[in-house]
Amino acid sequence: MMRLNETIASQFARIALGHVTRPYPYKMDHVLQGDEDARPPRTFHPIFFGSFDWHSCVHGWWTLLTLRRLCPGNAEAQAIAELADASFTPTKVATERAYLDRPTSAGFERPYGWGWLLYLHLEASRHEDKLWAAELEPLARAFAERFHIYLAKLTYPIRVGTHFNTAFALILALEWADRFDAPLAKAIRTWAAEKYRDDRDCQAWEPGGDEFLSSALIEAMCMSRALSPEQFATWFAAFLPRMADLQPATLFTPPTVSDRSDGKIAHLDGLSLSRAWCWRSIAPLLPEREAGIAYGSAEEHMAAAMPHVAGDYMGEHWLASFALLAMLADEAGGAG
Repeated sequence: MMRLNETIASQFARIALGHVTRPYPYKMDHVLQGDEDARPPRTFHPIFFGSFDWHSCVHGWWTLLTLRRLCPGNAEAQAIAELADASFTPTKVATERAYLDRPTSAGFERPYGWGWLLYLHLEASRHEDKLWAAELEPLARAFAERFHIYLAKLTYPIRVGTHFNTAFALILALEWADRFDAPLAKAIRTWAAEKYRDDRDCQAWEPGGDEFLSSALIEAMCMSRALSPEQFATWFAAFLPRMADLQPATLFTPPTVSDRSDGKIAHLDGLSLSRAWCWRSIAPLLPEREAGIAYGSAEEHMAAAMPHVAGDYMGEHWLASFALLAMLADEAGGAG
C-alpha cells in the first residue's frame, strides 16, 4: 500500500507552503452588508487568506502541521514552524474569531470548514513544543458551539458529495470532540446513528460531475466511528450487501477527470483520494474477503489520483490534504 515517506512529505510540504500564503486567486464565503464590507480577504481572515478559499487554507495548514510532526527531520519542517509562529497569534486569531460574530456569518463555511478547523486544532495540540493549539482554541471552541446548535436543528443529513456533506464534517469533528468536548462527541454519535441507521442496499448514484466525496462511503466511514465495531458490521452488511460481487460497481471504479483546469471537474481527483481514505479506514472492520476488496480499491483509486496532486492550481491548492488523509487512514484516527 502507498505510504507516506520523507520524499512525499517534502513534496506535499512544498506544495502547501506555496499556497497557504498565496492571496490570489481567492473565493470568499462572504455576505456584504454594505460598501464597507467590500475589502480584501486578508482584512477579514489574516490567517486563512490563501489557498484559493478559507477551508482549503485551513486544511492546507493541517497538512503542514501533520507533516511537521511526522517528518520533523525534513528540510521544510523549520519553515513550517516559523510560518505557524507568525500566523497563529492572538491578534490574528481574534480577527478570525470576530468574523463569526457578524450577523451574516451564521452559515459561514458550514459544515466543511467547521470540521476542518477542529481537525487543525486537534493536530496543533499534538505539537507540545508550541503554543499553536492554545492560540487556536478560541476559534475551535466557537465552531464546536456551532456544531452543537446545528445538530440540534438539522432534521435530515446532507448527502451531496461536496462541501455541504454532513457525514464528512462529523468524522473530523468527532475526532476532535473525543478529546475536547465529550457532550459534542455524544451528540455526533447519537445524531449519526439515528439519521443513517435505516439506510439499506445503497445504490451509490455517484459520482456527480463535481463531487470530491463519495456519499456512500463517507456515510459508511461516519457510521464506523459512531457505532461499535459489532454494530457497524451489522449495519454495513445491510448497507452494501453486494460488496463481495463488486457492486455497486461505481464504488470500485476511479472517476474520469476530463479537465483538471476546471475547478469543479478537478474535484473528481479528490473523489478518488477520499474513496481511498474511506476504503482504507473501513477495511479493518470488514470480513476478510471484503477487506481485501476494500484495500484493493483504495490502491486503485490512489494510483489514479496521485500523479495529479501537483500541476494545475485548481487541484494543487487542496488535493495534498486528501492524499495525506488516505495515506494515514489506518493509523489512529486517520491522522497519526
